Amino acid sequence: MTDETVQPDETAPDLDEKATAVRDAYAFEGTRIHLGALVRHDEPDPQVPVNLALGMLNRHGLIAGATGSGKTKTLQVIAEQVAAAGTPVFVADMKGDLAGIAVPGEGSEKLTARARARGQEWTARAGTTEIFSLGGQGAGIPIRTTVSDFGPVLMAKTLGLNGTQESSLSLIFHYADTKGLGLLDLKDLRALIQFLTDDEEGKKELKGIGGVSAATAGVILRELTEFENSGADVFFGEPAFDTKDLLRTAEDGTGIVSCLELPDVATRPTLFSTFMMWLLADLYQDLPEVGDADKPKLVFFFDEAHLLFKDASKAFLERVVQTVRLIRSKGVGIFFITQTPKDVPGDVLAQLGNRVQHSLRAYTPEDAKALKATASTFPRSDDDLVEVIPALGTGEAVVTVMSEDGAPTPVAVTAVRAPESSMNPAPAEALEKIVGSSSLSAYAEVVDRESAYEILGRRDEGASAGGGAGADAAGGAPAESAPAPERAGPESDASGEEKPARASKSSRKDDGILGNPAVRSFMRSAGTALGREITRSLFGTRRRR
Repeated sequence: MTDETVQPDETAPDLDEKATAVRDAYAFEGTRIHLGALVRHDEPDPQVPVNLALGMLNRHGLIAGATGSGKTKTLQVIAEQVAAAGTPVFVADMKGDLAGIAVPGEGSEKLTARARARGQEWTARAGTTEIFSLGGQGAGIPIRTTVSDFGPVLMAKTLGLNGTQESSLSLIFHYADTKGLGLLDLKDLRALIQFLTDDEEGKKELKGIGGVSAATAGVILRELTEFENSGADVFFGEPAFDTKDLLRTAEDGTGIVSCLELPDVATRPTLFSTFMMWLLADLYQDLPEVGDADKPKLVFFFDEAHLLFKDASKAFLERVVQTVRLIRSKGVGIFFITQTPKDVPGDVLAQLGNRVQHSLRAYTPEDAKALKATASTFPRSDDDLVEVIPALGTGEAVVTVMSEDGAPTPVAVTAVRAPESSMNPAPAEALEKIVGSSSLSAYAEVVDRESAYEILGRRDEGASAGGGAGADAAGGAPAESAPAPERAGPESDASGEEKPARASKSSRKDDGILGNPAVRSFMRSAGTALGREITRSLFGTRRRR
């Protein structure tokens, strides 16, 4: 066991055949996560513990139920025990009530008695926790990524682009990748789109790899501008977050709980859910294959999962399904948390071997239909789940999990144990203390390296000095002009220092925008070798070398 539990009396004479079968099915040999106790005769029976096998959490899971049914507390119960067993955990705090996992709970006689009835010896405790925020919005270490690392597929989902627009955006990213142009933040992407679609030189270069229509470019630019004006620009930039920092353990060997605070999820739901998908995609491409192990490398809890799948294209969903299917062999387990299983596409739902279903209501014909569909996804049970699920009390759930031999366990109506960390939001002072003592404070130092925006702006300045059209003063993107002529005098590098005059254009290895010394300067600083295209993963995220 990963925690102190009341040991069941396995010789108790009053266990019927069904209870005995449940007890035996959930008594796994390896490390167990204690979920609660079987409900018998309307009361939890501590003689029949219901567990999760730690080693099978990479078979993924679903925690579902109506608002107020206890989903968040079930998440907390599982997460704190997984961390105690030595596996790092990632949770997204959508509503601000999960950060209490960083603070020991407050005991009471009522809580202790309730816990004992579920086979739990309750002790106030909290594991080592890191508090994160997206782009420094709110308390927490900032998580940012570059536009290039985020990739065209996830960016298209965030911007709400259709299939044609997504393909065009992918073409623009491809151009940046092959030319070594750094897309670090949103203004870089906007400047590059304007260059490739408005500038004569840019049009010629883009035409060589397919071209983008003016109408499509206009839609992308409008969506990008609206997205940037909403304040989303703070989520993109440097230093880019290294997802390997989610895989750390504490000095005592327990897993660190990484808690991402998302207090404003209602204002940017698609961005938040897509950003979490980027975290998973990045982990998938970086982690080595490990197969089945005694414990996962990471368990990832994806709250408000319906936001990820809302208005998603078929191609995007196919990538989600493939990532969920394949990341298991990398040692990562994913739990989706949502209100009803129908919020999760069927192909994804089929990959979720561990299921915790809290109460659902059936107030409308549509609700009743969803309830029947939910009940039908569970293994055959002697209980009528269409009747049982709506009647579940707060903190009760219908459970089936993946056994160690790969088969689903019998359905168990379970009274879920109590979290041992705080069930209330963590005080602001506690969060500030955790963030202030974090070893990841370097992520708070914003870096603004030279990238596509500055490079294209410098190119346009050169064109203007040579008699061509000037840059758009508002956006810094190049206006339509002829390529900048070569200057015979000294040039300046990215640091502003004068450099000797360069050879004529005809003697250079690269023409066009690659002739700009700032491009070479960036490519050196970015660690990108000339002529080496960035390779991208299943989700279009950048593969690190």
